[in-house]
Order: sequence, then structure tokens, then C-alpha cells
Amino acid sequence: MHELIVPLPDGALAVPYVEVAGKSAGPHLTVIAGVHGAEYTSIAAVREFARALDPAWVHGRITAVPVVNLLSFWERSAFVVPLDEKNLNRSFPGDPGGTFTEVLAHHITEAFIRPTDYLLDLHAGDLPEALEPFVLYDESPVEEQSRRLAHAYGLGHVVRQARAGRTVGGSTSAVAADLGVPSITAEAGQNGILDRASVDRHLTGLANITRLLGIDTRPSTGTAVPAPPVEHDGWVWLRTTTAGWWEPAVAPGTDVDAGDLLGTVSGLLGDDRTEIRAPEAGVPLFVTSSPAVTADGLLMGLARASA
Repeated sequence: MHELIVPLPDGALAVPYVEVAGKSAGPHLTVIAGVHGAEYTSIAAVREFARALDPAWVHGRITAVPVVNLLSFWERSAFVVPLDEKNLNRSFPGDPGGTFTEVLAHHITEAFIRPTDYLLDLHAGDLPEALEPFVLYDESPVEEQSRRLAHAYGLGHVVRQARAGRTVGGSTSAVAADLGVPSITAEAGQNGILDRASVDRHLTGLANITRLLGIDTRPSTGTAVPAPPVEHDGWVWLRTTTAGWWEPAVAPGTDVDAGDLLGTVSGLLGDDRTEIRAPEAGVPLFVTSSPAVTADGLLMGLARASA
């Protein structure tokens, strides 16, 4: 086991990780999870993946980091780092002179993202998020390699994010794209629930990628080739203008047309009901499952329908 030491205001944080080098030279694959500390299926998958690594079958090198956001993990904090209330996955590439989240993002970038050949960042729906499994990659000079990884991971939907006007800026996959590192963000699991099926989805995706890249030299087990995913060219994140009680009218993964009712936001006594309708056709890939939403609160991510 290795540790990445990140300075804290009153000490240091040790982020544990595993690194396995094979007997032959090859690509360097880095797998991380726990950028959001309560997304447990992704963390569990990287823990199991790391424990199963064996130099005898590794061609190249694998770095596996089960939990990069330890403070959020121990506090069971959704989305943000408790020390400064910032979202780590909006803070990359970080700032060594910034607040703790920005310092952590800087160290993760320099230790795990910049030096690698390929980056996989595993996520799940956080505590208030229902989610349809999907993979995200960013526009970049290496996007065809990223798209290849996204298809191989084997989830049902793939979203390409354009560089101009990124919906998700400051993410691991965005900074990797800017650095020329092929990368994906893979999402499976929801509501902070540790369910076996979603862990296995991630493990299957990791196995697919290691075979695709030639890092896993073991004989093929005859695993089925993943079905082609539904591809989306970006998405719209829908927010509420006022705080209130949110009731979604659609489930993640449901096809919707422009104008369809997606849900309502009303006052706590059921008054001032506002309908939220689809601005265009698409598929909600994540939906806020908590009824409590604040002003400018995120309601869902609507992946655009394929052209």
C-alpha cells in the first residue's frame, strides 16, 4: 500500500492507494473513486479491484485509489468536502494555494491524473440522487480514445461533453481531457446504497477496460461484448428558481419529449405549484430524489436525444 500525503490546516491527510507493476512494460491505467465520499458502489468496486490485482497478469501498471475524498467519506457528506463546503469534482485541476478542496484537487491531479496514460473515475448516485447507469467523456484531442473506453465500460448510456460551455467543469475527466489523458467518468448505483448489482456493473466495466487496453493478460473468460450504448451529445441540467418541495414525474432512464412534464416544485403547504417541463427531448440520467430543494437547486440531468 502507498499513501498520498495532502496537507491539512492542522496536520496532514494520508490517502491510501495501491500500485501494481507487471513484469512487462505497458500502459499505465489509473482507477479512482470516492471523489464524492458517499457514492459507495463505486468505492466498493475499486476496493475489490485493487485487492484482486496480481503482477503476474498485469501488463504495464495499474494505480487504484478507492477513496480520494476521505473527509467526505468519513463525514458521510453528499457532494461537498466538509472543511470548506466545496465540490471536489468542480475544483480540478486545483490550486496549491487555495482552500483545502482546491489543494486536494491539485495533489490528485499531479499524483494520479497528469502522470497516467488512462484515467477511470468511478461514481454513483449520491445520497439524494436516483440514477440510470451512464458514462461521461469530454471533447478533446484524445476523445476517440475516451469514447472507446466509454463504450467498452458497458453501461447503457454515453454522454459526450463539449469543451465550450461545459456543464460539468472542473471535473476529473475535464482536466484529464485538457491534459491529453483519455478518461471517462462511469456512474452506476444510486442514493448512496451499497447494492451488489451496481458494484458488479463497475467491476465488469473495469474488466472490460483492462482487457481492451491489453493490461489484463489472462485468457479470456468469454465475457459477452457490451451492447452498443445510447449516445448523447451533451445535456441540460435543470434547476429550480425557488426553494420548495420537489416531486419528480419521471424516473431515470425514461425517454421524454420536449414539453413533457418532468416534475413539480411547490411550497411546503402544497401552494405555489410550478411545473418543470422538458426544454427538449432527451433522457433523464440522474434525478434528485429528495423532496427538499433550495433556490437554484439541481433537479435532474437531461441527456440530449441523439441526432
